[in-house]
Amino acid sequence: MTKTITNRHFTGERALFKCSDVHLVDCLLNDGESHIKESRDVTATNCRFGWKYPLWYGNNLTVEGGTLLPEARAAIWYSTNVKFSNVKILAPKAFRRAKNVTLTDVEFTDAAETLWGCSYVKMVNVHAVGNYFGMNSPDIAATNLTIDGNYCFDGAKNITLRNCVLNSKDSFWNCDTVTVYDTVIRGEYLGWNSRNLTFVNCTIDSLQGLCYIDGLKLVNCRLADTNLCFEYCSNIDADITGNIVSVKNPLSGKIVADGYGEIILDDNDVDHTKTQLIVRE
Repeated sequence: MTKTITNRHFTGERALFKCSDVHLVDCLLNDGESHIKESRDVTATNCRFGWKYPLWYGNNLTVEGGTLLPEARAAIWYSTNVKFSNVKILAPKAFRRAKNVTLTDVEFTDAAETLWGCSYVKMVNVHAVGNYFGMNSPDIAATNLTIDGNYCFDGAKNITLRNCVLNSKDSFWNCDTVTVYDTVIRGEYLGWNSRNLTFVNCTIDSLQGLCYIDGLKLVNCRLADTNLCFEYCSNIDADITGNIVSVKNPLSGKIVADGYGEIILDDNDVDHTKTQLIVRE
């Protein structure tokens, strides 16, 4: 039977260590580390977390409403089956090596090094401000995600994004199997050293974006102010709406656009006959 605890102030290290079947309502947890460590089947509603490591090694953790204060660093590590909804997270490094994570209507005001090494993550209506979001994380699905911070999803794989906005330098580096729909991406050096990247109905603004990729597909995308793109990319299948500012030394594939500002084929070690550069009639 679930025990409900209302309007309590918990302090001290491991205040609720190994608790289970507990519903916390309007509680404050601070002045002590690891409040709910090693716990199971815990729901926190409109609670405030004010110290480090509150939700480590847990299972079936639900947080509804409330705030993780700036002092609640590295809050959710090594936990499984975690659901956050309508939560404001003010502390960095919030999720790491967690599995089966669902985030709905969550705001990260300091998302530095957040969501690292996590798997099976679903995000809806999430806003994250900070660098290195989602590093080395497999199996991510996000809708209406906004990221304001550089280097997102470095080393991640099996990612699907829909209706998102990424204001991020060096996003999707070292990735494998990424599919992005109806999204705006702004930032330098998009997608380098990755494989199997697909963009559908996207607007991309990227200095030297889309280079060093094996298996790149763009469907009805606009490359606004994207220059020196496709350098050393292989297996390209790109259908671009509008003009491309400049293309540089692609390795193989087909690129269709309304026009090209500049085509740079100055590497004599590249067989330029392996790439078709087509102007749409």
